[in-house]
Amino acid sequence: MGLLSGKTALITGASKGIGRAIAIRYAQEGANVAFTYLSSVEKGQALENELAAFGIKAKGYRSDASDFKAAEELVNAVVADFGALDILINNAGITRDNLLMRMTEEAWDEVIGVNLKSCFNTVKAATRTMMKAKAGSIINITSVVGIKGNAGQANYAASKSGIIGFTKSVALELGSRNIRSNAVAPGFIETEMTGVLDEKTVQGWRDAIPMKRGGQPEEVANACVFLGSDMSSYISGQVLQVDGAMLT
Repeated sequence: MGLLSGKTALITGASKGIGRAIAIRYAQEGANVAFTYLSSVEKGQALENELAAFGIKAKGYRSDASDFKAAEELVNAVVADFGALDILINNAGITRDNLLMRMTEEAWDEVIGVNLKSCFNTVKAATRTMMKAKAGSIINITSVVGIKGNAGQANYAASKSGIIGFTKSVALELGSRNIRSNAVAPGFIETEMTGVLDEKTVQGWRDAIPMKRGGQPEEVANACVFLGSDMSSYISGQVLQVDGAMLT
């Protein structure tokens, strides 16, 4: 029996990186997995097959969580297809980095829309189902940048900081219905995105982290397994940093 046996989870932005790692760990722990992707249908289909191989129900949905109506339709479709929604993980996110003086309005709006508004959209849509069940775990993926800030990432930092305030507010509003709301703040995680960067730069980042290495997507996924499972039944309104003591 896995830690998530019998639970149904919806994970946004699961086609690569951290989202993909969360989907795989959840399937390994026995959860039925609904996930979203935006780009390639082939990638979505491949992940669906990979997850189903663990003997659980898996289904991918091509959906843009930053679109309010699309998020509502997505949650309705998941509940119709799976019969439940126990865990919601908001992982979809983008960066449009630039110094503030060069940042366009579009770059600001796009990052706030995809990273922050999508959390509002999916949580609002999922609330009715979770309230009816008198149970649920909401996990929003933020970032250490949302706690510390980062030059050249004013839009991203604002969106990730906003997620923290939103997560804590949801925990206060829905706690009496046995719905938990937490955030996970990854630090420097080595994914496809960091793989294309200059190795010397990346090594410099690793050296600055007390644990002297970057994190793996699976290590973020493990934190999400804990927060989605009954092991964390009295934990809500928290921000769990997965950062090798980068920020203490």
